[in-house]
Amino acid sequence: MGNKITLAHGAGGKFGADLLHEIILPELGNEILNELHDGAKIGRLAMTTDSYVVRPIFFRGGDIGKLSVCGTVNDLAVTGAVPKFLSVGVIIEEGFAIDDLKKIVRSMSAAAKEAGVKIVTGDTKVVGKGQADGIFINTAGVGELIDGVNISAKKILPGMRILISGFVGDHSATILSGRHGLELPENIKSDCAPLAGMIREMLEVEPEIAMLRDVTRGGLASVTNEIAGASNFGILLEENKIPVREEVRGVCDILGFDFLELANEGKIIAIVPENSAEKILAVMKNHRYGKNSCDIGEVTKDFPGKAGLKTSIGGIRIIDMPVGNLVPRIC
Repeated sequence: MGNKITLAHGAGGKFGADLLHEIILPELGNEILNELHDGAKIGRLAMTTDSYVVRPIFFRGGDIGKLSVCGTVNDLAVTGAVPKFLSVGVIIEEGFAIDDLKKIVRSMSAAAKEAGVKIVTGDTKVVGKGQADGIFINTAGVGELIDGVNISAKKILPGMRILISGFVGDHSATILSGRHGLELPENIKSDCAPLAGMIREMLEVEPEIAMLRDVTRGGLASVTNEIAGASNFGILLEENKIPVREEVRGVCDILGFDFLELANEGKIIAIVPENSAEKILAVMKNHRYGKNSCDIGEVTKDFPGKAGLKTSIGGIRIIDMPVGNLVPRIC
């Protein structure tokens, strides 16, 4: 892991996992934290926290304010909770434009209203010029767990289907195109969105959904590896079924990225019983944030603890956990 923290330790891949398992969990681990879900389940409540350092802070489809609210709402929702309350901590660099701060706060307000949550407490700190990069935001959230729902990797079984709520990589492609001056069509923008409403509808038709995860840093590569490791079963995706826009594939080709490793901010995967996959998929497709949902794979007894990809030519390759700092400051 080395003797110094690098940007790769925060990129959602192998280095971050090493940091967690070698330094954090040995000292801070407990029966709740060790579940390693996107949020903690405490009695009938769920709690989560996340920090946002995206650059640029304004991008097509959103900004750091919308991102901070949606990200925390989604982390609560995938634990099987109804998000209720958020806190907001803001670190602002001296010289930051007041008008930009107003835009960010308005964006947070709109996202919170759409998600049905209240921002009930917060904190603001200002640091000297050059001691931050504009603005950093931390949001923590509390939600109420839905009765009869138990989202857990322990419920995953071979034969279960893997669903995704739409096109992958749009958020990363949008950020990357802005940084590198690449032209993208107007329809390509960050997928940043609050998904709690869609997730609740999914759980209403099938409370026995085994696992839900939002596909953020490290993309499908990270989240499938994490789920495979936690369940000790194999996760097999089918390349031809994963929805990726041609323009996003083009960005990957130009910049040398793998679309499986691209971050998203408004996509989830669901691991569901095979006999209820179709009705859950129908609910997802009927929601504004899931109209491009599809079935992309299955849980298997083969290669336990690993994720694999059935390629377009019929072979199977292991999906490795991302290594290094793929896309800095993406969320």
